[in-house]
Amino acid sequence: MSLRPLFVTTVYEASLTADRDFENFNAEMLAACRMLEAEDSAGRAWSTTHGYGGYTSYASLDDLPTRASVFGKLKAKLDRHAVAFAKALDLDLGRGRLKLNSLWVNVLKPGAAHSGHIHPHSVISGTVYVATPPGCSALKLEDPRLPMMMASPPRRSDAPESARSFVYLTPEPGTLFLWESWLRHEVPANQAKAQRVSLSFNYGWR
Repeated sequence: MSLRPLFVTTVYEASLTADRDFENFNAEMLAACRMLEAEDSAGRAWSTTHGYGGYTSYASLDDLPTRASVFGKLKAKLDRHAVAFAKALDLDLGRGRLKLNSLWVNVLKPGAAHSGHIHPHSVISGTVYVATPPGCSALKLEDPRLPMMMASPPRRSDAPESARSFVYLTPEPGTLFLWESWLRHEVPANQAKAQRVSLSFNYGWR
């Protein structure tokens, strides 16, 4: 008897903490995120209108890499990781390439969550974490086959990570997660007593 693991869902995990001068870089990112939160009235209004518990620049700012130099430095780091992930996925990009087409700030207040969703019209999506206070939300990933399982029984509580219906990835400052944009994911309620700060992004194929 043999088992063949077909159609594997791959998630890329790395850390920026090994990069030179990470602590200063991360502090600069946090300061830039706080600056945007204070100055971006359109983003704060969108967050309130759409029930986002905190602040996001998702719908209000599309120029972060040129708006603050630290975000330009972050883009350069993300580009390298996106290329590595695409290679690991055996993506055939032909004459095209992966291009960062959106980058936005997320400041999630205590008790807030972000419901399950995907990122349409993108190839690779991800998040890099800036502030992760004790008890803050993990990233919850969902088995993409769930809608087709119908009468399938649940998995055992001791099932390996690769067999679970949901996987929770706990971040730290500098943690970087990448996944294919069709993978449904969510952020459960933030149980920390302080805000969880991260930057999310999408790469398209051009």
